[in-house]
Amino acid sequence: MFDIIVWGGAALSVAGLVGLVWCILQVMKARKANLTDDELRAAVQGVLPWNLASLFLSVLGLMMVILGISLG
Repeated sequence: MFDIIVWGGAALSVAGLVGLVWCILQVMKARKANLTDDELRAAVQGVLPWNLASLFLSVLGLMMVILGISLG
């Protein structure tokens, strides 16, 4: 039972990490596009909710891993 929690948490952490890498790539792409300051700010603000969601997913997954290890 606790193995499922640990592996599920690991999967959530990996999904969050993939989301964070995607956010980094999107901002790097926007910076290389030579946008104006306002356009760059708008692009970063568009990525920000995805960044926070990915971070939350990763933290939630790590909490599940710790919970599964401590209870198992």
